[in-house]
Amino acid sequence: MNSSLIGKIEKARRYAAEPERVQVQSLHVRFRGEHDVYDVHFADGSWSCTCHSFEALGLGTCSHIMALERLLGPIAPQAVGQAERVS
Repeated sequence: MNSSLIGKIEKARRYAAEPERVQVQSLHVRFRGEHDVYDVHFADGSWSCTCHSFEALGLGTCSHIMALERLLGPIAPQAVGQAERVS
């Protein structure tokens, strides 16, 4: 294996162990739910989802957003003014 590639792999491992280096500014995910496919966005400090529950409940979250926050773990973006959620 190329020695410069080995160095890049090691650096990537080190970066991955330091999630505080990452700040998600925007994100667009296509989420296949039980009933349909939804678009989940994080932009300008807030989450949105095209599912019915996101609008109907008015909580600023839904099961799709909560699932993404769990998947993203320590790099999950927090909406402006949102208290950190317990996973």
